[in-house]
Amino acid sequence: MLRAARAGDEPAIEAFLAAQAETSMFLRANLEHLGLFDRVSPTGTAFHVLETANGISGVFGLSNAGFVLCQAPHATDDDWSGLVRALAGRAVSGIAGEAAQVERAKDVLGLRRAAYSLDDPEPLYRLDLATLTVPEGPGKLRKPDTTDRDLLFRWTRAYSAELHMSSARMLDEEAHGRTDRAIASGDARLLIIDGTPVAMTALNARAADMVQIGGVFTPPDLRGRGHARRAVALHLHEVRQGGVRTAILFASGPAACRAYEAIGFERIGRYTLAILTSPVTLGRAP
Repeated sequence: MLRAARAGDEPAIEAFLAAQAETSMFLRANLEHLGLFDRVSPTGTAFHVLETANGISGVFGLSNAGFVLCQAPHATDDDWSGLVRALAGRAVSGIAGEAAQVERAKDVLGLRRAAYSLDDPEPLYRLDLATLTVPEGPGKLRKPDTTDRDLLFRWTRAYSAELHMSSARMLDEEAHGRTDRAIASGDARLLIIDGTPVAMTALNARAADMVQIGGVFTPPDLRGRGHARRAVALHLHEVRQGGVRTAILFASGPAACRAYEAIGFERIGRYTLAILTSPVTLGRAP
């Protein structure tokens, strides 16, 4: 049975998600940092749980930004029908989760033929931070600050355009939002060589024991020099010192895969971030 999460469900939800942590990071991070009832922050999430006699067997979420988040590897047709009823009439901006579950969600939510700006299953990678390799090279990391705002806007806009993370009409607005979050969150870093920023990296989800890398960008004229892999490795070295044990990410092409493999990441599956060109309001369930 699928039901809305209630106060007191938090430990059971986290325990279930932690058992498949590598494909649950958005759900885990949103739960840990914002709880069950935040309806203001873009990443605040309304949680729905699949409950059996043995406890929670699946978790779905709908973020305030409109992203459906899936972690229900054993969901039945009836369970998916419950999700359709739970989300009827809601606006959806995208779907994220393990690749096969996202494909199932597209079908049951009637979004198979919708227009997507991004919709490619990507290789999912995991790294035990005890085995992290930090490449030799120049440069040090620092957090961005308000003096970096123009640079961050250009880079985050280019990142979104290159990876089709935003529709053309939303690029500027979303780049401004990413810039604000990069400065305010404390989860972004710039690699600086001789006083000049040469690469950017960030965490797009964080739990107590695990982080998820996202927002890795090097300007085209500075690529091929190992800046991105060094930036990511230095960032992970930093979070390892804070007690984080594991990192995951989903990669966006062969060059990115090679960079991450060079610092120790191993491929473990596929993950999909499917972003709709424009939000779609789901139809009422029959």
